[in-house]
Amino acid sequence: MSIADIKKNSEQKMQKSVDSFKNELAKIRTGRAHPGILDQVEVEYYGSMVPISQVANVTLLDARTISVQPWEKGLGPKIEKAIRESDLGLNPSAQGDLIRVPMPPLTEERRKDLTKVVKSAGEDAKVAVRNLRRDANEQAKKLQKDKLITEDDERRSQDEIQKLTDKTIAEIDKLIQGKEAEIMAV
Repeated sequence: MSIADIKKNSEQKMQKSVDSFKNELAKIRTGRAHPGILDQVEVEYYGSMVPISQVANVTLLDARTISVQPWEKGLGPKIEKAIRESDLGLNPSAQGDLIRVPMPPLTEERRKDLTKVVKSAGEDAKVAVRNLRRDANEQAKKLQKDKLITEDDERRSQDEIQKLTDKTIAEIDKLIQGKEAEIMAV
């Protein structure tokens, strides 16, 4: 393994951390409807738990309402129950085969709670990135200890990994600020 491999590997893993954080942010709802909110809600389907998106069409009716159209007749009540029992605080209503999921407006208190959740998730992402930096630096130190690279190369590698870490953390901070602004502006 070379320094270039360590850097490339760290860069890929840090990008995965950022992508994971973006997915986490997508689940945090603002006042607007987003079909991805229901991604983690699972419904029982022939004895196994599956995401709603695998048994129904999930679309937007308008800016504040999600519609869920089950692909099979008897599945509507199960989907409605699964959404109601999820920790999302949503109250679906069935109209024939169509299930409407209105997004309740956010109270000021709930907005502040959501910003705390965003900050916490952002801090978790930053910790993951810092752990990746530590792992990469340890790999470089091991290469230097095994006399595969010089001390200067190891120092340069640490500097490059630190720059990569700083860039990634700045990207996470930017995502946090954007999501907080989105929550508070609604």
